Amino acid sequence: MSRNAKDGFNLYQELFKNGVELIFIKEPHISTAVYKKALEAKLDGVGNEIADIYIEATNKVLQLLQRQQIEIAFEQAEKEVTDKRQNIKEGIRQRQIKNKEIEAGVRTGDLKQIGLRRGTKLTTKKSVTGKEEIKRLSKDFDGSLNDIDCMKTTNLSRNTFYKYKRELKEELALS
Repeated sequence: MSRNAKDGFNLYQELFKNGVELIFIKEPHISTAVYKKALEAKLDGVGNEIADIYIEATNKVLQLLQRQQIEIAFEQAEKEVTDKRQNIKEGIRQRQIKNKEIEAGVRTGDLKQIGLRRGTKLTTKKSVTGKEEIKRLSKDFDGSLNDIDCMKTTNLSRNTFYKYKRELKEELALS
């Protein structure tokens, strides 16, 4: 929901106050419906002044515990993401070290490519369909739409549209 736990919790609180229902598949105990029930659930007073003070305090403590449970869930999610990133970085670093040792003849094994090779372009379904639509719709190719209308019709962002258009022109120049 956010990059860090504090922002995620603040956004959660804001959305909850605005009546937005959030459903968490992985952690259903922090969905807003559960939170709302916990906030509404209260122990009733018994008519004894001292006991009612304790019951009211208990109700507040239960609400605070529910809030803390949500904060902890966001902190745990942030920690999981941070740990995954760290593990990936460490794995890449270890593979780079191993590749260097193999190249130097210090270690045996197979070299493994990490990421795309330099100069390799990643082709995605979005880029293929986007380029086809630009060719079909844009005035610069076979269509009748100007750039702005073409962007709106293809639902591509400005930067993506111009990137694809530039790549199309380069492809045409090469052929």
